[in-house]
Amino acid sequence: MIALAPDVAKLKQQHSALFAVQNRYLRRIGLIALAVLLYYLFFFSVFGIEWSRLENGVQQLGRYFLRMFVWQDFANWPFGYYLSQIGITLAIVFAGTITASIIALPLSFLAARNVMHTRISWPIALLVRRMFDLLRGVDMAIWGLIFVRAVGMGPLAGVLAIVMQDVGLLGKLYSEGHEAVERSPSRGLGALGANSLQKHRFGIFTQSFPSFLALSLYQIESNTRSAAVLGFVGAGGVGLVYAENMRLWNWDVVMFITLILVVIVMAMDAISSRLRKRYIIGKTVPLWQPAARD
Repeated sequence: MIALAPDVAKLKQQHSALFAVQNRYLRRIGLIALAVLLYYLFFFSVFGIEWSRLENGVQQLGRYFLRMFVWQDFANWPFGYYLSQIGITLAIVFAGTITASIIALPLSFLAARNVMHTRISWPIALLVRRMFDLLRGVDMAIWGLIFVRAVGMGPLAGVLAIVMQDVGLLGKLYSEGHEAVERSPSRGLGALGANSLQKHRFGIFTQSFPSFLALSLYQIESNTRSAAVLGFVGAGGVGLVYAENMRLWNWDVVMFITLILVVIVMAMDAISSRLRKRYIIGKTVPLWQPAARD
């Protein structure tokens, strides 16, 4: 260690600019850590959150977790009812996400800057992007409350809530995928006499299709987790089971339903991985093969 000290000092003299950048980086990290610490102190002091309440809350959570893993009278649980509600949740998720994807895909072309690049079409793109902001700016639970009042309690309200939020979210992400593609294919198609629809179909969507597929599959997984909240507002599905058993302090049932949803999400992840591997990575297509010799 002592023998290395002169070498380090020599390196600092030879590369003083590099070590100066490192020192500035370390100072910035220290300042950011100090700012985060001060923020937490400010938060707890201003909003009156006592450390005793936090400690009590941690103890209560420990008790809840203990109840979650002690399943009492397991054989007599109404498994048919639980599974039917999970099935309703999955039906809501698939209907809502697929419908949102179908609606968001054509609208995403109207929001993409490389598609709507003329002076006439630019205001349309701006309007569509602001519509996407509005739709995804409202939480799915809020949309659920709105549609429960509009169409009544049940799966239809849940489907409409997912559609409204996912159109805004997927439309924005799809349009960004269109904007990130290479423009040379579209220019080449234009030089060959292709019309606008053909250029968008074969020059843009062919490249953005992997992003479209990956985002759609991920949103199905995400909505499976999020749709449970819709039942709390009366939009149908497994959220109703959650609300009933949390009200009755049946934390073992809550854990049972949660584990089933985790398994479903894992299965969806495995299926989506196979689909991504099949349709995004694809298989090698030989463009030329030598003729077989006799």
